[in-house]
Amino acid sequence: MTSVIDRRPGGLTPAEVELLGQELDAIRQAVLDDRGARDAAYIRRVIRVQRTLEIGGRAVLLLGRNKGAWVVGTTALSLAKILDNMEIGHNVLHGQWDWMRDPRIHSSTWEWDHASPPKQWQRAHNQVHHTYTNIIGMDNDLGYGIMRVDEAQEWRPRYLVQPLWNAVTACIFEWGIAMYDLDLGDHIRGGRKLSPEKRAEALVTLRRALRQAAKDFVVWPALSGPGWRATLAADATAVLVRNVWSHSVIMCGHFPEGVEAFELPELDEDESRGEWYVRQMLGSANIAGPPTLHLLTGNLSHQIEHHLFPDLPSNRYGEIAPRVREVFDKFDLAYCSRPLVRQVASAWHKVVRLSLPNGWLAETRPRNLLPQLRKLTARPA
Repeated sequence: MTSVIDRRPGGLTPAEVELLGQELDAIRQAVLDDRGARDAAYIRRVIRVQRTLEIGGRAVLLLGRNKGAWVVGTTALSLAKILDNMEIGHNVLHGQWDWMRDPRIHSSTWEWDHASPPKQWQRAHNQVHHTYTNIIGMDNDLGYGIMRVDEAQEWRPRYLVQPLWNAVTACIFEWGIAMYDLDLGDHIRGGRKLSPEKRAEALVTLRRALRQAAKDFVVWPALSGPGWRATLAADATAVLVRNVWSHSVIMCGHFPEGVEAFELPELDEDESRGEWYVRQMLGSANIAGPPTLHLLTGNLSHQIEHHLFPDLPSNRYGEIAPRVREVFDKFDLAYCSRPLVRQVASAWHKVVRLSLPNGWLAETRPRNLLPQLRKLTARPA
């Protein structure tokens, strides 16, 4: 496990870290200077497509009375929920489109089809996760705050069930994220009572989660009249598909073999911009694939680029990925990228491997990454 207390992350010298930071800053600034009408047109087009899929899917489910219509409607609804969650909601709430000054597409006003209240999610995700990426005990996105995520963590018998718990988490991911955003796990594990402020926050989340569940599982089926069973099944399927898909994408970006975790006994307030960049580079992974895959992942298939530049428009991550990879190569850092199936399999292998005591299941990493990873984890003299 890498320590970010080390002043030379990734085995780089302070001068190299500074130069790396300057090169990545230049990439970011180039996008900031160039963003404009085509970026605004992109997000508006994606929103139109998402709403068309949702309305069209609902109409087909309402009017159709055969299995073909159910499959078409359910597929459209599933895609609508995925786009709303991934490419639109996640990125709008990041503030990626605030520069447009469009009050309808702004991080302070956007409402998404999700159990987490936007403000709560922004605090937990934008402020906490993106500041303390892959730091054990500080980043709940790393193993969702409930799993063993590194060999250096002491093994305990309760970790034996983490593959099962991870599968359950995938199915209820929307509600799991809402719970994690409340930091309830810390209170439960520590046996602490909820403060009045935390109880009020939990009540807001509960009300929103119940409202979301009522919308999908009560209101829409009720509006379908005699076809309510088909609509209920379609909504349940779409929610499940969205949850499992989102969970898989997040796992691929944070948890596969070859991604580093960090320890931070005390918060290092002096972490430089370059050091923060290196931590994002070592603690992230990408998914290789076609443009449709990138769209459906919310461009979190470019998780490395997103962690480096969370405020840039998501449609630009694919464009800058080759330049970012050049920086990796220049400083001899491992750029972890695999196709979707391999990345999901790698992440699940790690979940199972770390559920067991060290050494019970062999670690698997691509052969071409091993020399670089040995260098990264070696302590400088």
